[in-house]
Amino acid sequence: MRIPSRELTVALVLSVSLHAAPGAQTRNKPPLKPAPPACGDLVGFQVLLDRQGFSPGQIDGKAGANFSHALSAIQSTRGLPPSGQPDCATWQALAGNGSEAAITTYSITGDDLKGPFEQIRPGLSQQAQLAALGYQSAMEELAERFHTSPALLQQLNPGAAIVQGGEIRVPAVTPFDADSKPTFDPAAADVTILVSRRDSSLRATRADGTLLFYAPVTTGSVHDPLPSGDYKVLGQSWRPTFHYNPSLFWDAKDGDEKATIKPGPNNPVGVVWIALNLEHYGLHGTPEPGRVGHTESHGCVRLTNWDAARVAALVRPGTPVHFR
Repeated sequence: MRIPSRELTVALVLSVSLHAAPGAQTRNKPPLKPAPPACGDLVGFQVLLDRQGFSPGQIDGKAGANFSHALSAIQSTRGLPPSGQPDCATWQALAGNGSEAAITTYSITGDDLKGPFEQIRPGLSQQAQLAALGYQSAMEELAERFHTSPALLQQLNPGAAIVQGGEIRVPAVTPFDADSKPTFDPAAADVTILVSRRDSSLRATRADGTLLFYAPVTTGSVHDPLPSGDYKVLGQSWRPTFHYNPSLFWDAKDGDEKATIKPGPNNPVGVVWIALNLEHYGLHGTPEPGRVGHTESHGCVRLTNWDAARVAALVRPGTPVHFR
């Protein structure tokens, strides 16, 4: 499993209003009527999707494939044309005009700043020397807590100091706690997991067809393709230790040695490993949430840490898992 250092990407788009372009004017004709009010923006759509169990992955204000696939999934569920494009009908179906805003205010606590924060180098031998693979900064921790990118968090809070008692604007989602082990959700007693290579997605569905959860995933590469088949969950490890064996990795370099990487959100498999009855394969988190759905993996199914924790609450030993 390749473990490049986490990139703090710069969000090029914070939000895009959805409105009709104004019509052209001529010298002898009055101007067209103004366009109707905008139906949300990209950040608002992403937050609403996340809150309703259709994860767009990292909330970044970008109209990428993860966002489009999540939007298409909820449109199908709500009986709308699955265009994958944000529009007013979808905004209404998501209750976008409800009382709860997409952005809320959060007061920074002492716990948010206590760390320890330590730079993590990409080399496995160097990572193996660390006592834990925790967050590298308070900004990184806060961004992951609110399912967003550090770049978007900075854009929402230009010039804001990350200090105890300070207030920052964050996506209004259920905060993720990397120290809190998920508990099983009784509503998932009959759930089945479907992982699709076609749209790089994971769906958790009940026996009656109810879609409980949707999330983007990374599902392998040309060197380690996802093996189609029907499997089941054997168990799960919360905050696992990662044991690197270069003989299992096609891109291992000469001289690479086995290494043991300590637990933490920046561990190569993130905060949770969900083992399957398929040797060396599992569902797991990642230290690079911004790359989920966009890059290749070494065959396993990689989710953001917060989405992996949601899946962990929906499965138990024996849960069917289908790779397609």
